[in-house]
Amino acid sequence: MHTRFVLALAIGLMLTVPTSAQRADQAQYKNATLPIDARVKDLLGRMTLEEKFWQVFMIPGSLDDPAHDYSKGIFGLQISTAGPATGRAAARAHAERINAIQRYFVEQTRLGIPIIPFEEALHGLAREGATVFPQAIGLAATWDVNVMRRVSAAAARETATRGIRQVLSPVINIADDVRWGRVEETFGEDPYLSAEMGRAFIETFERAGVITTPKHFLANVGEGGRDSYPIDHSERLLTERYLPPFDVAVKEAGARSVMTSYNSVDGSPATQNARLMNGILKGEWGFRGFVISDAAATGGATVLHMTEPNTPTATKDAFEAGLDVVFQSSYGQQRPYLDAFQRGLIAEDVINAAVTRVLRAKFELGLFERPYVDVEEAARANGSEEHRAIALDAALKSMVLLRNEARTLPLLAGALYGELSVAVIGTDAVERRLGGYSGPGVAPVSILDGIRRQVGPDVAVRHLDGPGRVIRDLVVVPEGHFSVTRDGKTQPGLAGEYWDNNAFAGAPRLTRIDPRVDFRWTLSSPGRGIPFDWYSARWNSTLTIPAGGVKRLAVEGNDGYRLYLDDVLVIDNWRKRSYSTRVADVALAPGSSHALRLEYFESTGIARLKLLWDAGADAEAGARIAEAVALAKESSAAILVMGIEEGEFRDRAFLKLPGRQEELIRAVAATGRPTVVVIVGGSAVTMGPWLEDVGAVVQAWYPGEAGDAVARVLFGSYNPGGRLPITFPMSEGQLPLSYNHKPTGRGDDYLDLTGMALFPFGFGLSYTTFEYSNLRITPDSMAASGTATVRCTVSNTGAVSGDEVVQLYLRDVLGSVARPVMELKGFERVHLKPGESREVSFTIEPRHLRMLDAARRWVVEPGEFRVMVGASSKDIRLRGSLVVK
Repeated sequence: MHTRFVLALAIGLMLTVPTSAQRADQAQYKNATLPIDARVKDLLGRMTLEEKFWQVFMIPGSLDDPAHDYSKGIFGLQISTAGPATGRAAARAHAERINAIQRYFVEQTRLGIPIIPFEEALHGLAREGATVFPQAIGLAATWDVNVMRRVSAAAARETATRGIRQVLSPVINIADDVRWGRVEETFGEDPYLSAEMGRAFIETFERAGVITTPKHFLANVGEGGRDSYPIDHSERLLTERYLPPFDVAVKEAGARSVMTSYNSVDGSPATQNARLMNGILKGEWGFRGFVISDAAATGGATVLHMTEPNTPTATKDAFEAGLDVVFQSSYGQQRPYLDAFQRGLIAEDVINAAVTRVLRAKFELGLFERPYVDVEEAARANGSEEHRAIALDAALKSMVLLRNEARTLPLLAGALYGELSVAVIGTDAVERRLGGYSGPGVAPVSILDGIRRQVGPDVAVRHLDGPGRVIRDLVVVPEGHFSVTRDGKTQPGLAGEYWDNNAFAGAPRLTRIDPRVDFRWTLSSPGRGIPFDWYSARWNSTLTIPAGGVKRLAVEGNDGYRLYLDDVLVIDNWRKRSYSTRVADVALAPGSSHALRLEYFESTGIARLKLLWDAGADAEAGARIAEAVALAKESSAAILVMGIEEGEFRDRAFLKLPGRQEELIRAVAATGRPTVVVIVGGSAVTMGPWLEDVGAVVQAWYPGEAGDAVARVLFGSYNPGGRLPITFPMSEGQLPLSYNHKPTGRGDDYLDLTGMALFPFGFGLSYTTFEYSNLRITPDSMAASGTATVRCTVSNTGAVSGDEVVQLYLRDVLGSVARPVMELKGFERVHLKPGESREVSFTIEPRHLRMLDAARRWVVEPGEFRVMVGASSKDIRLRGSLVVK
């Protein structure tokens, strides 16, 4: 913090500091012996309107900029790890930085209200020096709540020791459309599995004194698997499928914060949805914590959903609907929200209710008594050997073996090491991709390095990147190749002119220099004064050609557009229809310069526009595939480490492996060498063109720092036991596809394809075999308020030790309303040695049997329930019946 700023604040504070007598009389909220409610009431009564506002406003930030005035306090800050430190030094430095910022708020603001430092912690704290565990979907694939608890305990310790007291995690949305780019962040498609994994995460963090924020409330993926698309599900579907994980998180696990979603629900933006927040969350469930918006979502009602005329009124309606805290992305964005407070748009009791929830949480955390942390403890905890061992164990347990024909795996010493060579192909073998919302890790191990460690120096491990995940035949023309001459002076860029109409009528409303043409205007305009859905634009520049020349120019985007080169029209797409890429064949010599003019018009909004060329594009994919084939032929086995592209606002229309990876797999498999495909990614992949060509497939998810885990599975030092938390379809045309659907009115199949999955929910193979026997249900009939126990025996009938995930499914045979064909209601992961047997038991309680009746009331109806125990939703080994009286 700048010295000048500190001095100015200090002088101001000296003028307002009360005497010791006044302090003793007034500071009841600082008396730790008083009940929290009394302390909150006392503090609230001392606060100005602006101080109250800042307690319900959160942003990423620090005290580094002297223009940022935090003298009125703030809810909390997302504080970066500034500086070059890494590893444990970074954790120590981060804790010191948070302590210093906290000290300012506690010791130098008028009321001394501490902040809640917050951060993402989806699969480990997302900061330098913190351990990165497997991505959330991989943790769900362990089907082991004990693993989830160990991971959460380690992550919570690394978080709390830095002074971070809230995490914006976990994601407990139901991922029932695998096209969604954020499937990786979830615990899968099933409400029960998601609820149990979420419970383990939340209870562990909350016990460690870190507030959890389950998100996104509610149903964050819409039609087509698109992120934050509008949700118009029936109240029944919302209640049965999407609300249960949040119900458990709030009422049973003890989450003290909830984050709303970006999308609208039943026509109302989630951030303003009174039915969700005041009605269900705070009303029916009795939630006493605070509700925060997703980043910049409160104003989304104005610029995205178009349900509000301006941000202050959107703020008013959000708080009245039950929002407690506005989350924005930077200092300076507070103005329209503060305006809503200062103009009196929000009733005083609504403001006080929100502030009370925040203050209560700060008192519960003990921040007023213990605002600082021991920085050495942060250094000891973060990235410790113990935590990295937990990360490795979780990664091992997350691995899912999807295919293993002719016992291709494990790659045994006798079959492989005699020839002493293995080919490892793929960029994902070396990239160490950790998944969304992660820090850089402490000591991340690549899959390639893990393989080399596993086989040792006597085995030749040779690597090639292959064609990569993304093939770019054309790339955006980069900065540095455009120039504009004005008044005899040349400067880089394109001269852009923008009109507030779509026909270049009159003078341009806006002129500027744009560095390149690579625009994405999603319900936003190119600039001030330009309507987002009614404009035209023209760019003029001199284009300089790089070494190697250019053979193709192209424009990609929403039509209409047209491109002139040296005053010759080379691309003409001057119409409005769709999105396309139009290519012009050219012959532009290295070093030559050409006059370029690009014109564009928009009449509905949502525009994308790129100017492309083939200079620097990847034209070597075919050669790289040929190199990979040659390497495979020289090796005794080939391991193809393939990956997908996904992430927030990166939904997929196609589920096949991107680029030319499928072509690579088939070409390598055709060599006849044992071929293993390892998939790095957080969602489903279609495999139709190549699955039958390869010997084995391992779904590795994003294994976190422990790339060793993949190698241990491939070479047999660990027997995989993970199971799919999502359904893998055969084709995108089957989506959405979930195992727990309700009965169809006709049939499940298509004219040209089955309705069955490629790999069903709960599926996963092992290097050993298991048998199920001796199903017992006691009693076999029960009262609606009673319980029953399901027992069975599981035996390892193979030659090696391994894990089996025993899964319990129920079906209501005859309901008063349509019920799912089956629902997961229990699971247990057990480890068995060869020949070992174990009894596994599940307790069936009323919560497992309840349903929404025709009046949408939770009831347990009398009748028969089919009890199914098996190794997946399709592999049911035992079946019985339970009667509810």
